[in-house]
Amino acid sequence: MQQALIEKYGEARLPRYTSYPTAPAFAPVVGAGTYGDWLSNIKPGTEASLYLHIPFCRSMCWYCGCHTTITQKDAPILDYLDMLRQEIGLVSDRVENRIKMKHIHFGGGTPTIMQPEEFRDLIGLLRARFGLVAGAEIAVEIDPRTLTAEMAAALGEAGVTRASLGVQSFDPVVQKAINRMQSEAQTAEAVARLRAAGVRGINFDLIYGLPHQTVQSCIDTATAAVAMRPERFAVFGYAHIPSFKRHQRLIDERALPDAAARAAQAEAIAETLVAAGYVRIGLDHYALPSDDLAIAAKRGRLRRNFQGYTTDTCETLIGFGASSIGRTPDGYVQNEVPPGLYAQRIASGRLATVKGYRLTAEDRLRAEIIERLMCNFRADITTIAARHGFDAAPLLDGNARLAALADYGAVDISGGTVTVRQDHRFIIRAVAAAFDAYIDQSARTHSKAA
Repeated sequence: MQQALIEKYGEARLPRYTSYPTAPAFAPVVGAGTYGDWLSNIKPGTEASLYLHIPFCRSMCWYCGCHTTITQKDAPILDYLDMLRQEIGLVSDRVENRIKMKHIHFGGGTPTIMQPEEFRDLIGLLRARFGLVAGAEIAVEIDPRTLTAEMAAALGEAGVTRASLGVQSFDPVVQKAINRMQSEAQTAEAVARLRAAGVRGINFDLIYGLPHQTVQSCIDTATAAVAMRPERFAVFGYAHIPSFKRHQRLIDERALPDAAARAAQAEAIAETLVAAGYVRIGLDHYALPSDDLAIAAKRGRLRRNFQGYTTDTCETLIGFGASSIGRTPDGYVQNEVPPGLYAQRIASGRLATVKGYRLTAEDRLRAEIIERLMCNFRADITTIAARHGFDAAPLLDGNARLAALADYGAVDISGGTVTVRQDHRFIIRAVAAAFDAYIDQSARTHSKAA
């Protein structure tokens, strides 16, 4: 039966559900004016998360699904950082000291492409413009191949608490096929520099489903990574969407594993990490038992946002930079994607928002159900629906997607509660999709479910 599920759902393109509704539902009807109003509606004393997108890299990794630009020059980066500072000013003028930062996340691209003094100045500006909650988390995504000792020291001095390092695979055959050569020694050196600088939380990103990848190469990579003892792992399946990411056309599709092979690779990595003492969290995260993420999962407090599984409970996310997505209690917003167009908007004194989504009461209901399924593999539909003022029956009765999963033996439905069976958790995205009112409109833009 498991093999039948892999064959049916493994090739299906489904959201990762880091938001609901997902980005394909965003529309231009929500623009800069609407976002300005939403910022003004934020209540005083609100604890918020900030996301800053740095869309530059020195070279292109062919598997990459991020919005990024390749540059060998520093001038475009400096110009962009100037626009980022202006955007921070525009937003802070509208929220008028009504938020306090609890989480700050620098994503990319490669955030550490900026110089150490530029990073220090940016953190200083955020501290000056927004209040900072005691014990706030500051996280940065890092390419270990380009992290200098000076930059590592600057991260520590700026109060960075967590660093996410891209590893993907240590297999040189796979690395060549994705245009990302990165040795174990380079990665270990980056970890050592960060720990010496006082960055206490280290995350590794691994990927399965890459060209020429095998179960054994996945095990070997996970074993080598475990030896460096990061606090967390995020393990993602490669999303091959060359129609949207043209550089992925450089990958030999004939070398990509099929759905069954991808599932075997994912499970091999999981078994290796669990055997090394990591706790399996949700669909694709792993953490040491003492890590905050593992503790949150154990206590039923796990959340999910654009960075994946998280301890972040903030309902307000302020996004800065080209393509960045934010959220207020009213809905989602996204900035202009191309850095040039983003810069034009900011330079004119306008917010860069070009699309978004205004949340409805039903959206909030479905969002909570999907988040509980993704985090806990279980959702009490009756209780959640009642809390939002809805009847649970329409969500369960006549739900063809859910009924099909129940027929396959993937879920149990009892007393209004949906539970994903232990040995079918790999299909959780398909279970979540059963409660997605927009899934048929957006499926082509998402990654494979297994």
